Amino acid sequence: MAKFLNKTVVITGSGTGIGKAIAIKFAENGANIVIMGRRREPLEEAAKELQQAISKCGSGAFVRTYPGVDVSDELGVSRMFEDLSSKGPVDIVVNNAGVSGPVTCFPNSPIDDFKGTVSIHLTGTFWTSAQAAKAMKPGGKIITISTFFTEERPFEQRPYRFRSPYTAAQGAKNRLAEAISWELTEKGIISIATNPGPVHSDRIYKTVYPKAAAEFMRVSGFESFSPEDVEVINSDILPLLGEDEATVAKGIAHAAAKLASAKSIDSADRIKEMEKTTNALLMKIQQIAEKVQKNTSKMIADEQFLSQQQVAETVMMLCDENISRILNGKVIPGDRVFYPVKPHIACSVPETKPDYNSKVVLFVVDATDEYDIARIEYLAQNIENSRGKTVILISKTSTPQAEQRLSKFHSHVMDITSQENMRRMLNTATQKIGPISTMIYVTGRIPQMGRLVDLPRQKWDGLVDKFVNTPASVLQEVLGRFVPDGAKNPPLFKDKDGTIILIGPDMPVGAKVTGMDRAKVEVFRGALRPFTTTVNQELSDVLKSKIRLHLVLPGSVDGTESSNESVLNAINYFSSGRAVSNSEVIYYPDETRS
Repeated sequence: MAKFLNKTVVITGSGTGIGKAIAIKFAENGANIVIMGRRREPLEEAAKELQQAISKCGSGAFVRTYPGVDVSDELGVSRMFEDLSSKGPVDIVVNNAGVSGPVTCFPNSPIDDFKGTVSIHLTGTFWTSAQAAKAMKPGGKIITISTFFTEERPFEQRPYRFRSPYTAAQGAKNRLAEAISWELTEKGIISIATNPGPVHSDRIYKTVYPKAAAEFMRVSGFESFSPEDVEVINSDILPLLGEDEATVAKGIAHAAAKLASAKSIDSADRIKEMEKTTNALLMKIQQIAEKVQKNTSKMIADEQFLSQQQVAETVMMLCDENISRILNGKVIPGDRVFYPVKPHIACSVPETKPDYNSKVVLFVVDATDEYDIARIEYLAQNIENSRGKTVILISKTSTPQAEQRLSKFHSHVMDITSQENMRRMLNTATQKIGPISTMIYVTGRIPQMGRLVDLPRQKWDGLVDKFVNTPASVLQEVLGRFVPDGAKNPPLFKDKDGTIILIGPDMPVGAKVTGMDRAKVEVFRGALRPFTTTVNQELSDVLKSKIRLHLVLPGSVDGTESSNESVLNAINYFSSGRAVSNSEVIYYPDETRS
C-alpha cells in the first residue's frame, strides 16, 4: 500500500476499460485518484469502486472526479489542472483517453471524424501533458499509452488498414512522449510511452474488429447489396452482435425494412429476401471479426491478449522511482505481436529519366520560409523543363514571399484547409489545363519555436493542421479527383492510376543540432509515416488500385542540408509509375541505411 501513498495520480479516459483498471490498481497501492471523462455516469460508478479499493487498503486517499472534461477541450483540461494545483501537486499523469475513430478506408473517412480522432489522441495527450507539467514538482511522471501499430522497425513501418487517423495520431503521440522527455528534463519530470499490444476490451471486440469486418464487406458489396447499401445497413446491424436471437431477428427485420423504404421497395417477397441477405451479412461480419481476432492471437507466442489489469500493472511499474529514471524518454515496446510486414522504407531510388510530356503536376504548398520556396521553385522548374505542366496552390498561411516568388508559375493563393475550395480548384485546373497525373504536397519545415510544452494552444493546433489534418484533407480531395465517387463506390478504384507525394518536414540543419530539435520534428514525421503506409495498404491490397501515396522525408540526422536534386529524383521515379509494384513508399533521400 505504501508504494504510492500520498501520491496524486490523474488518469484520462478513466470511467471504463483500461483507464478504470489503472485507477483501481493505483488506489490499491495507496494513491489519491483523479478520474475524468466525457460522461458522468461511468465516472460515478468508477468512483464507487475506487472508494471500495481505498477503504480496503486503508490509505485514507481521496477520489476526485471531473465529468464532462474531454481531453481535447482546452478550457476544461486547463481548469482541471488549475483546480488540482490549488490543492497540491500532481505526481503522475496517465494519458489513456482515446477513441476508435472511423474504421473505414481513408477515402470514405469523414474529415471531421479524422480531425476529431487526432484531436483526442494527439492534441489531448499534448495539452494534458503540458498542463500537467505546470502542476508537477521534480519527480513527476507522465505515462502515455499508445499502440504498437505505429512503431518503425528497420526498413518497416506498420500499417493498420481502415484506421488512418488513429495511426497518424498514435505515431505522433509516441514521438511526442520522447520530445516531452527532452523538454521537461530540467524540471525533473519524466515522460515514458508504452505500447501494450492487443488488450481484452469491449472497444476491440464490439467496435474495432466488427467495424473492420463490416468495411471489408462494404468495399465490394455483399450479394444483392451495393457498397452503399452495405454501409447504410451496417450502422443498424453492428450493434446486434452478441445480442439474443429475438433481438437479432427484430433488428434485422427493422434494418431490412428501413433499407427497403429508402429504396422505395414495397414488395413483401423482396423485403423478405432483403432480410435473409441482411442476416447473412451479419453472420459474415461476425465470422470475419472472429477470424481477425484469431489471426492476431496466432502472432503472439502464448496466443493471449493482455488483460486490462496487466496493462495497469505495466503502467504502475513504469512509475517506480528507479525504473522510471532508467526508462525516461523511451517508448516501451510492450508489443508481443510478431506482425510481419513488407519493407516500406528505403533511402534511395533508381535514377529515372524524367518524362512529363504534357502531364499535369499539381503542387499544394504551405511554405514556411525561403528554404521551402527555393525547393518548390527548383522542383516546378525542372518539371516544366521536362515538358510538364505545373499548377501551384499556395496556402494562405504560407510565408508572404511565396506568392511573389512563385508567380512565374501557374499559381494561386487560397485556403487549402477547405475541402470545398480544393474541390472547386481541382475541377477548374482539370478543365483548363488537363487531368492531374501527380499531386505533390509540400508541408514546409517546422517553424522556429521554443519548447512544444510551452506553446499556446492556438500555435499547437496550427502545427497539427499544417502537418496532419490539412495534408489528409487535401489528399482526400485529390483521391476524389482521381476516382470520382470512389469513396462511396470502392470498386471504382480498381486499376485506377495516380501519384501522390507528400514532402514532409526536413530534419533540422546545422553542426550542433540538439536532440530536442530533432525530437520536435519527429513528432510530425511520426504522424505521416504510419498514415502513409496505412493509406497505401488500403489502396493496393483492399481497393486494388494503382494509385500510390509516397512520403519523402528530407534531411539527415547528422544535420546536413537536404539535396533538392535527390528529392527531384524521387519525384521523377514515383511519377514514372515504376514504383507501383514496390512496397517501399517512405523515402529518406538524404540518409544512408545498411
